[in-house]
Amino acid sequence: MAQDKALAGKQVAILMTDGVEQVEYTGPRGFLEQHGAQVTLVSPKGQGEEIQGFDHLDHGAKFKVERDVRDARPGDFDALVLPGGVANPDQLRLSTEAITFIREFARENKPIAAICHGPWTLIDADVVKGKRVTSWPTLRTDLTNAGAQWSDEQVVVDGKLVTSRKPDDIPAFNAAILEQLTPA
Repeated sequence: MAQDKALAGKQVAILMTDGVEQVEYTGPRGFLEQHGAQVTLVSPKGQGEEIQGFDHLDHGAKFKVERDVRDARPGDFDALVLPGGVANPDQLRLSTEAITFIREFARENKPIAAICHGPWTLIDADVVKGKRVTSWPTLRTDLTNAGAQWSDEQVVVDGKLVTSRKPDDIPAFNAAILEQLTPA
């Protein structure tokens, strides 16, 4: 596929740490870069440290942190992507800086896209109340208890919030992110 520059000049942060489901990072990152976006891996880990990716329950590739979340500002980015994996969002929920980063994105009304277990962090950032969302099915009760309206769909868009269920939904997830960054 020829490289398209629809997202030229757009800056996208992908917030994650150890335990990320690697295809939920590499799929959206590759898609965004193919469309011309500049993508930065942001983490509570320090710049240059490595994040351990997973392929379901198996160790996968390692990815270098490009910016420590303590040095990142939502104003530097046009959108935020939150990949899943069970351990990744669970650990991010313990990082005050990561949760603040997500909350500030929502306050600035910038697109936030979360897939699989990624929406877990949205609960702690207090951004799902009154929103339609989807996620990996095991998060349904948590999201509903946080005031979200959960739906079993491959992608749900509510305002600037994009959510998806699982790796199989990445094409629809990517398309929804593209639409958020290139409004008609």
